[in-house]
Amino acid sequence: MAIRERISHLFKKGENVTLSELLEDGVICFLDSAHRDEALKSLVDALVKAGKILEAEAFFDAILKREKIVSTGIGMGVAIPHAKLEGFDHFFVAVGVQKSKDGIDWDALDGAPVKLIFMIGGPTNQQTAYLQILSRLTSAIKDEGRRRNLLMAENPTQIINLFTDC
Repeated sequence: MAIRERISHLFKKGENVTLSELLEDGVICFLDSAHRDEALKSLVDALVKAGKILEAEAFFDAILKREKIVSTGIGMGVAIPHAKLEGFDHFFVAVGVQKSKDGIDWDALDGAPVKLIFMIGGPTNQQTAYLQILSRLTSAIKDEGRRRNLLMAENPTQIINLFTDC
């Protein structure tokens, strides 16, 4: 069974989906972006290229709309931009790792620049599953060692492997 079908099946049954499963079916990018909107656009474009979303402009607009409510820069060098749209039938994650020493000004809660971006998208009718993903991701990235290892990762497989226990 393909990963996307397995994830959808588990959510429908009310079972937990691991972050590594979501990441395996997701998109992982190493970014050179210096600005928030540029980084967001790069991740949205990568999602389109990977066939995860069809409506790039609608999703990008939804992400920006969410950012205007309150920054998704949660601190610790991490941002979790997220949006739900009608027509999505699955959840997806795009990870952006910004390796420059300066990071991205994101208006984060702690004022620190962002170097790790976890973009989440999904259907509007699965709020509980959506909150579970956000909660699990937030818990996982509180681990300073994990964040440090994510920044040192050299390929997508290393990033996925850092979430096998989540």
